[in-house]
Amino acid sequence: MVSVSRTRRTNALSRVTLFAVPKPFLGRIGTIQRNAIESWVRLRPACRVVLLGDDEGTADVARELNVHHIPEVPRNEFGTPLLTGVFEAARALDDNAVMCYVNSDIILLDDFLRALGRIHSKRARYLMVGQCWNLELDAPVDFDDGRWQTRLLQLATAGRRRGKSAIDYFAFPGDLYDAIPPFAIGRTYFDNWLLWKAGVRGATIVDATPVVDAVHQHHDYSHVAGGRDEAFSGPEAAENLRLGGGLEHSDTIRDASLVLTRRRLRRPESPLTLEYHRNKWFRPAVWHMYAVTRPVRHRLGIRAGMFGARRTRLR
Repeated sequence: MVSVSRTRRTNALSRVTLFAVPKPFLGRIGTIQRNAIESWVRLRPACRVVLLGDDEGTADVARELNVHHIPEVPRNEFGTPLLTGVFEAARALDDNAVMCYVNSDIILLDDFLRALGRIHSKRARYLMVGQCWNLELDAPVDFDDGRWQTRLLQLATAGRRRGKSAIDYFAFPGDLYDAIPPFAIGRTYFDNWLLWKAGVRGATIVDATPVVDAVHQHHDYSHVAGGRDEAFSGPEAAENLRLGGGLEHSDTIRDASLVLTRRRLRRPESPLTLEYHRNKWFRPAVWHMYAVTRPVRHRLGIRAGMFGARRTRLR
């Protein structure tokens, strides 16, 4: 007799829906988005890739790459697509699939589904997020080159990650979100709300940064009237913040409850732990403090474990 847990592990990621709302395929942003979407098409096991919206070039690219296209999405008075309709439309295709909402400038590599599969087989409710490498890339990726992933990573990892406030992909079970406010896509705060809401819904927030080398292709904000300032602090950003309930409902990758490493899931390291490993002058002071306070700590039952991250193994 095969147990339920064994069946779940065997069938992990049998159905994955990866969906995005591209910007118009014009100029450099068109090249960037083609790079991203073709990388998704090449993921294995194969995912259902869904492009939403009717902006210029979206239907043509969907047809060219043989991916699903949903042209009709709800928009606000500024013409910006709304997140609630996008999530509902993607989920309606297969409400039992694992869902991955990805910004349309993000190149995903083979490690993405491997990481997702590990989490999916061990957690019933989860949200996988992670930092991306920032890369200036103006030309099409040569996907016929068998070493394209290696070459791309050599370029990307020579730079820096975007930071824990920039959230570019969200992977989760299809039933995680029950109701999503009508956030304007491409404006701030909706991504932070998605992290907060997942936690409220009882999901384990997992930071996959150590094992997922996703690549963000750097771009300007010429697609937004008013540019970056409008996207980050204009009226649509302010409305997103209001719809989400304010900054108290605004989490980042720093709020992840677990970190996925190459060997296990573990708790995030504290700021003191990071400083201990980074600053060689800090270590002698720490161990001197432990030596001096040892008799008192032992009488109180306190052990010197604050600098050893507790780990939750993937069993």
